[in-house]
Amino acid sequence: MHALSALALASSETHVPVVAPAEADGVLNLLWLVIALPLAGAAVLLLLGNRRSQGYGHWIGLGTISVSFLLSLVSFVTLLGRDEGDRQVAKHLWTWMEAGRLDVGFDILYDPLSALFLLLITGVGSLIHLYSVGYMAHDPRRSRFFAYLNLFVAAMLTLVLAENYVGLFLGWEGVGLASYLLIGFWQHKPSAAAAAKKAFVINRVGDMGLGLAIFLMFATFGTTSFSGISALSSGATETTLNWIGVLLLVGACGKSAQVPLQAWLLDAMEGPTPVSALIHAATMVTAGVYLVTRSNFIFELAPAAQTAVVIVATVTLLWGAIIGCAKDDIKKGLAGSTMSQIGYMMLGAGLGVAGYAFAIFHLLTHGFFKANMFLGAGSVMHAMDDDVDMRHYGALNKALPVTFATFALGFLAIIGVPPFAGFWSKDKIIETALVENPVVGICALLGAGITGFYMTRMMLMTFFTQKRWEKGVHPHESPKVMTIPLIVLAALSALGGLMLAGNWIVDWLSPVVGHAEHEEPPIPVILITLITIAVVAAGVALAWFLVGKQEVPREAPADVSFATKAARADLYGDAINDTLVVNPGLATVRGSVGADRTLVDGLFTGGATIVAGTGELLRRLQNGYVRSYALGILGGAVLLVLTLVAVN
Repeated sequence: MHALSALALASSETHVPVVAPAEADGVLNLLWLVIALPLAGAAVLLLLGNRRSQGYGHWIGLGTISVSFLLSLVSFVTLLGRDEGDRQVAKHLWTWMEAGRLDVGFDILYDPLSALFLLLITGVGSLIHLYSVGYMAHDPRRSRFFAYLNLFVAAMLTLVLAENYVGLFLGWEGVGLASYLLIGFWQHKPSAAAAAKKAFVINRVGDMGLGLAIFLMFATFGTTSFSGISALSSGATETTLNWIGVLLLVGACGKSAQVPLQAWLLDAMEGPTPVSALIHAATMVTAGVYLVTRSNFIFELAPAAQTAVVIVATVTLLWGAIIGCAKDDIKKGLAGSTMSQIGYMMLGAGLGVAGYAFAIFHLLTHGFFKANMFLGAGSVMHAMDDDVDMRHYGALNKALPVTFATFALGFLAIIGVPPFAGFWSKDKIIETALVENPVVGICALLGAGITGFYMTRMMLMTFFTQKRWEKGVHPHESPKVMTIPLIVLAALSALGGLMLAGNWIVDWLSPVVGHAEHEEPPIPVILITLITIAVVAAGVALAWFLVGKQEVPREAPADVSFATKAARADLYGDAINDTLVVNPGLATVRGSVGADRTLVDGLFTGGATIVAGTGELLRRLQNGYVRSYALGILGGAVLLVLTLVAVN
């Protein structure tokens, strides 16, 4: 359904079946409940309010998403039991809007791609909800927090289950709204309120790109349905498809924090830590990768747009990695890491049929180890009185044994140590990139080395090196309601690579993204693997010599290189935005307001002002006092006499 019949003509090594979706039956008829349950949970909690639901509201939030996960799991098993050609099903719920040629149904599409996303969103989302029960235990607005979490999950589920771009856009906007509410949840902090506004505004830029893409698709194909556009896309011109692809990429850059719309992501760490985990692992930033992968039938026929995806992804994976090298805030360090890892996913998607499956594979494994590490960071903060500065940590491995062990497994997974999950997924993207474009592949390889450096730096500064704790801080392990999710996610971080066993995930996704016979790389795969491991090891060793063997100062040194200053300033992303967009925008608005008040208002009110001024002048002459009139007569007479004298 979501593949192109014309794609087989585009590459002799690519075969993409076109499969029409079947009507959902059995348990798949209940898929709408996957969305409805967390949405209902959000509505109930918001209607009850904090005061009435404070003692049990969090269990409502956790219960609804847990049932959604169970339903997603049963649906996945059901789909797994079907033949490959029968794994795409649709469910029409109701007609949403109908006007002229526009006929948009509120329809659900369930296929191998959406099935994996459902498991990730509801599975990891449930663990984050459980963790939040302990993390937010003393917050007086805990019920409202869980309502927003439920809303976030429901919006993301709507996004990945929609059968058309309009339904996807509904979930897309819902995710934006929920992220705004959660990033700024602690609105008493000016920094949190500003971060929420920043995320909302930057994402609106991306949303305009996606909205324009949907308009252009409807104008070109007369439909917004994935299947309809897939079937008709080969008849569109390459120029049109390139424009659609570029506009879709703009949307993806906003949600997935890719350059140049990446500046919101690090500021978003102002929200509670479970929000950071949800944004970075299961929702929001994965939406852009989903959009590009789901729109493969556009990008495969739009070479310029596909090249743009590769360029943006390559720049971003290095951008985020460099930022991560200089961050002392543990959450912002992980946020830079997310930017980089999403760059790898976007790179895989930009490489086309050869990379789509690996992009999703890395998205899933990243969801495991990044949720693990973000929640682990929250556990560290819980132990350190909410201090986020790693320069105030050190030697926490014994004080927080469970947090340390689980975080370490996530660390090994993200840097790509075999046999942990990240090794299998990220190495496949690097390998594919080296085959398709050696320059891009080398950049991806360099990014892996930088990842080894900044993640090792984080591990050393947090769990090793000397104690640098603030006075009065007594680190202690988090309660079980917080450590159990860490243990589960750590296990997934270690074992997630099994999805590649026998090329399972490639075969599973082939009905959606097609199947390509992979070319043999210019050098043996085992040699690429060894080179990648060596590059990562070099990054780890550099971190050990610069951090592990040195005394870590409690305050960040001011006398540092330009590169370090740039990384601390997020590579001047905000300054670039201010110079190119914000300041010119403010100048334009102020100029427009001034012109409106001076020229436009002056044009319409100028005549009245002149008449009023003239009347005021005449009113002063006619004041009713005899002495004034006598003085006027005298003055006129004197003026007349002087005139006559002057003439004669």
